[in-house]
Amino acid sequence: MQKLVKLISTFFYIGYLPLAPGTYASLAGILIYFLIKDSLFCYASVTLGVTVAGFLISGAAEKTFSQKDARCIVIDEVSGMLLCFFLIPFHLVNLILGFALFRIFDITKPYPAKRIQNLNGSRGVMLDDIIAAIYTNIILHIFNFCSKSLL
Repeated sequence: MQKLVKLISTFFYIGYLPLAPGTYASLAGILIYFLIKDSLFCYASVTLGVTVAGFLISGAAEKTFSQKDARCIVIDEVSGMLLCFFLIPFHLVNLILGFALFRIFDITKPYPAKRIQNLNGSRGVMLDDIIAAIYTNIILHIFNFCSKSLL
């Protein structure tokens, strides 16, 4: 069971990369988005599946790694990245802006993410990234609304 927890929580061992595993996991999220973006049903299903898996696994992963929100737990970044682009039109500008905003929000943890990160178990691991994703998604929607002629 611990092998499965490690496999999923590190998103197929991306979390073990030595430098910036959260950034690599975010890039994996973008790759998944790129592969499934053309089917809303598929995109919503995969996003929901990754997010639910994150909630189910990340609490156990904290116990497995004996550390609160261990650096190698990156399924939250993959989930967050997928949530960032929900109902956002595919365009290179959106990808770059979404990636940058999500990473900034994930690192800086604007209110209430910093407080929520302190929750125990899966909620603390997952919800701060979901908040970063929601902030990013809102900004991307506003950007796209205001720049329809650009994209």
